[in-house]
Amino acid sequence: MGMVLSVFSAFGLSSAAGLNAYLPLLVVALLARLTDLVKLSPPWDVLTSWWVIGALVVLLIIETLVDKVPAADTVNDIINTAIRPAAGAVLFAANSGNLGEVHPVLALICGLLIAGGVHAAKATARPVVTATTAGTGNWLVSTLEDVVSFITSIVSILAPVLVPALVVALVVWVGWRLSQRRSLRPA
Repeated sequence: MGMVLSVFSAFGLSSAAGLNAYLPLLVVALLARLTDLVKLSPPWDVLTSWWVIGALVVLLIIETLVDKVPAADTVNDIINTAIRPAAGAVLFAANSGNLGEVHPVLALICGLLIAGGVHAAKATARPVVTATTAGTGNWLVSTLEDVVSFITSIVSILAPVLVPALVVALVVWVGWRLSQRRSLRPA
């Protein structure tokens, strides 16, 4: 059962990185440094260095602020097209040390694809939000993304069995919202 929970945790953390690269990295780094909830094996234990934690705090502040500004958020998404999937890859691989026989390259690829997919959805949706709200909705959507990234990171560590349930709930909610939109369109 521990291996399954580690997979759920890795998937959740990689997904969170697709929304905000630095938030789940910081959560994992702080929990690994200050608690026994997260154990990082070499080379991933470098995340527990105070220098790395400090850099993650600075980068998180920058991303959090820039992502709230129309047009700047698009530039931020372009820059993060490489960073978010890489963060997801690191988080998946760092957590997969608990999985035993999973090859590190496979773990990196899984994290890269998961975070990259979430990032692609986010980067595709954000210009639509900017266009439909004239930029006034960006700060709200960005704040919601940060909250979801944080909650997903915490749930992925404390209760990884909830990660698949959250994914199913999200898919059902998005499907419901899309069907509502289609039914509201004039014929």
